[in-house]
Parts: sequence; structure tokens; C-alpha cells
Amino acid sequence: MSDDEATATTPTTSAVTFTPNSSDKIQFALQSLCTIVNPTLSITSSTTPLSILNELKIYNQIATLLRQPSSGAGDNNLCRWLYDTFQSNVGDLQLTVLRFLPIIAGVYLSRVADRKPQAGFEAVLLALYAHETNSRAGEAVTVTIPDMSHPSVYHEFKAVVNKNGATDLNIVVLSPSLEPHGTVRSTRRARIVGIAFELFYNKISQMPVAPKIDFCKFCKIWAGEDGDMYKNFEDEDEDEEEEEEEENNEVEIQKVGEGGEEFVKSGRVPMPWELLQPVLRILGHCLLGPNNRDTMLFENASEACRCLFARAMHDVNPKAILPMRSLLRLSKNVDVDDFDPTEPPKTDVITL
Repeated sequence: MSDDEATATTPTTSAVTFTPNSSDKIQFALQSLCTIVNPTLSITSSTTPLSILNELKIYNQIATLLRQPSSGAGDNNLCRWLYDTFQSNVGDLQLTVLRFLPIIAGVYLSRVADRKPQAGFEAVLLALYAHETNSRAGEAVTVTIPDMSHPSVYHEFKAVVNKNGATDLNIVVLSPSLEPHGTVRSTRRARIVGIAFELFYNKISQMPVAPKIDFCKFCKIWAGEDGDMYKNFEDEDEDEEEEEEEENNEVEIQKVGEGGEEFVKSGRVPMPWELLQPVLRILGHCLLGPNNRDTMLFENASEACRCLFARAMHDVNPKAILPMRSLLRLSKNVDVDDFDPTEPPKTDVITL
């Protein structure tokens, strides 16, 4: 190598800066969290985000801090920690932040009507939205459905004259294209929160039961309906009577001045389709997913479905009534203690 070549490579090597590895970021993030939540908690080299947050006591402490009146402020230390931790681009740390998304979004949406600044919560939600926008390159999520007017290759059919001979494909948009947003406006709020829930749903198989239960509880608050009139929702013939009971119960709720009904009404939020669609996916997982054998989760998910169905009927939202009605029927037909034929047999002897 000549002297000129050696000289040319020197600035390149000297310009390299040190970047902490994942383990250093995790240790720093956990130590910072302890100073906010529990200063007496000891952090060692073997401590991981999942091990510390799997402790119900720590989870409840963080949940309590997120529910405090000043939790969503821009100078809130916990919100700043959640934002910085998610921006670390470490998978375990990002998963840790997602565990608290139901509480963050639940408290945030419930306080929108109060018109109080929530810059801390909005920063976290915008970080999740930006992450999903970058990962999808702003593209929409679509699925292709074959044209049902064309016969299947597995069935006999009569010859039909087809001018072009091509099979048309119907493209269904599951999630529209994304645009980068730096602020949360009233017209963008549902979209930003909905994308955050889509990210939560993509990682829901790695989520414990506690955040799922919190999500179901907030769904009942957002719905603003108690859904008690649909507890015996089974027969098609009872639909008209149930609609009348719904209207009567709504009047009764407005007249009641104390108790849980007033709290439910006070937390009512707009539920456009861009927010309701990921909510339905998460509720479907809570009802039919591997954790549905947890009695508390299944009961809270069933109650959330009843409340959201009552809300869809009240708003006369045809796009939401059909999927909510399907989830409500599934919640009635699923037996938590029922035998699962997909599970391996309990005996080692296989009978042929």
C-alpha cells in the first residue's frame, strides 16, 4: 500500500464513533426506569426487560403512574422514558413499551374531551406511528381475494363465454397508506392511535394477559354503553326487543347520577373505523387466542364486545355492526373449559 492510500484511509477510521450495543442500552434503560418507578430495585447484568416487567408488582406500579392526572404532560419522566426507550431500536425494549400501549392510549383518549395538554402521551404514540410508517415504507396493507364469479379448478362447471379470459382479483385494503405526521391533530388522532394498535396486534402473541385485560377494560369505557341488554344475545327473533331495551337502558344511564354507569358515559370517545378495526382484531385474539382459557381475560373481552356492539347499534354503524355481532356470537359459543382437539393426547398410547 502506498503512502497516499494509507493517508486516505486515516480520516475514515478516525471518524467512526462508538455506539452502545443492545445489552448496554438495556441496562441503561432498566436503571433509568428504576429511578422513576422503584429506586430500591436492584439491576444486575442478567436482568432483562421481560424478567423485570413480568413481575406484576412492577407492572402495577408503572400502570399507576400512567393513570395519574399529570401522567401525560410533556415533562413527565415516565413518558420521556417510554419515548427514548422505544427509539433505542432494541426489540426487547420496544416490546416492553408496547406492553403499556393499552393504558397509554386508554388514558389519552379518555382525556381528550378535557382538552388538557398530553404532549407526553402524544410523543409516545407518534413514535409508534413513525416506526410503523418506516417499516411499511408508507405503503398500504392489502390482501388479494379471487373473483368468486370464476369457478374453482376443483369443481365442474359449464363453459362460460369470457371475453378477456383473465381472472379478476379484488384487492382489499386492510390498512391504508401512511403519511408522516409530526403532530397529533383531532383529524389524525384516530388514525395515529389505530396504527399504534396495529403494531400492538402484530406483537400480541408475545404479550402477557395483563395488558390485554387493560385493553378490554378501556374498550368498555370508550364504548360508553354497558351492554347489559345483550347478555342473553342468542336468537335472531329477539333483535327488535333488544333494540328497544337498548334505547330504554340508554335513557336510564343518562338519568343515573352515581355509580359505574356515569363513569362509563364520561369516557365515551368517537370510534371511527380506522380505530375500531384494529380494536376488533385485538378483541378477536382475546376471545379465540391461546390465552382465552384465562377466565378473567375471556370475561373482560366478552363484556367489551357487548359494549362495543351496543355502541355500534346506537350509532347505526353498519360497517361495525356485522363484525361486532360475529364477535358477540363467538363469545357466546366459546367454552373456555371445552376440550381442544388440536391438543396432544394426555396418554402416551395412540390408538389406531
